[in-house]
Amino acid sequence: MARRLLPTLLLSLTALLGLLPAAAAAPAEPGPSAPAEPPGPPPAPDPSGAAAAGEQAYPSAGEIDRARTEADRRAGTVTAIEAGLTAAKAETDRAARTAEEAVEAYNGAQLSLTRARAEESAAAARAAAAEAERAAAAEEAAALAAETYRQGAGAELSAINALLGAHGPREAGDRAAVIGVASDRTRQILDAAVSTAAGASRASAAAHAATGAAERAAAEVGAARARAEARLTDQQNQVTATGLRREQLLAELAAARSTTVELERQRREALEAIAAREAEARAASERAAAEAAGKAAADAARTLPPAGSAAAPPPPRSWSAEGAAAAIAFARARIGLPYVWGGEGPGGYDCSGLTMMAWREGGKRLNHFAADQYAQSTPVTYRQLRPGDLVFWSTTGRAADIHHVGLYIGDDQMIEAPRAGVPIKQASLWIMGTPDFYARP
Repeated sequence: MARRLLPTLLLSLTALLGLLPAAAAAPAEPGPSAPAEPPGPPPAPDPSGAAAAGEQAYPSAGEIDRARTEADRRAGTVTAIEAGLTAAKAETDRAARTAEEAVEAYNGAQLSLTRARAEESAAAARAAAAEAERAAAAEEAAALAAETYRQGAGAELSAINALLGAHGPREAGDRAAVIGVASDRTRQILDAAVSTAAGASRASAAAHAATGAAERAAAEVGAARARAEARLTDQQNQVTATGLRREQLLAELAAARSTTVELERQRREALEAIAAREAEARAASERAAAEAAGKAAADAARTLPPAGSAAAPPPPRSWSAEGAAAAIAFARARIGLPYVWGGEGPGGYDCSGLTMMAWREGGKRLNHFAADQYAQSTPVTYRQLRPGDLVFWSTTGRAADIHHVGLYIGDDQMIEAPRAGVPIKQASLWIMGTPDFYARP
């Protein structure tokens, strides 16, 4: 019985095993199986470049070219935007320097007016004194005329009448030739009258000239004020316009790099800070090289025998530690106050106003004009700098055109009132490039 059932069991097991692959490939839903369709043509390539599942995707040559073109376009856009940001900063710096030059020109005009008014007052005083001397001499001549008339001295009387009949001091001087016929005593009196009259005339003319100069100086102050106000307005407009342009460029840069405006702003500020430090380092290196070359030349000159050479420059003025400390303390206490053009405190200062008031605290009187402060001080070299010395910048390299001054505090640092919109601060000595002049008040 078992032998008869064994073949049947094997056949059933074989059939069951043959159905397993078909069952694995069949859909999960029960039902009659559909007839198999003949295989179709191979699928067309995906135009988007996406590969079928299980296949590795490779970009086409056209896709590579398009990607390269887009990358070049973005790189060019980024380069152009970076150049625009650099140009915008340069424009702002130029506007600030131009405004500061106008402010210092106003300070110079104001100082000229002060001097012209002082000269006008002095000239008026001299004219008044000369007129008093002329009046006294004329009174003495009149007394002589009366005496001569009583004595009947015709020649002397004619000379005196010629003098006394003159209309004004100038005509009296022109008639001095008639004095030759007078006696010695008369000559002395009339000489005094004529000379004092001429002196009074010159003094009066000088007083009038001084008044004219003062009026012209006052007009120049008004014009300088107008120019400074216009330049400061231009600077503020430039700052506003540049700020808007900067924000627009940063937005374009963020879009080109697929970042954010804030991230690009931080990156740009970091780059500008790095560039400023590099410029300061270059300026310091150039100054050190120039000082070293100057020292080598001086050492070489000392080895030569003196033969009619020019006298050596005078040594720098003695340094007062107490005065310098007082000046620095004054300036340091003003850090954070606003820049005010023409300002001498207490609420704000411009560059020369700050150094003037700082050194007034240190016991030295300086004028409110950067170029004059250099002229009032003793020039020193960079190697001779001590805390409290003044450092100057000039666009042309001429001392007469100095437009900015700062107070040196040591370690290549200074305190300055930079420009409109920027408060008084401590800054690197090289922040504006190598200073053109150094001096000790």
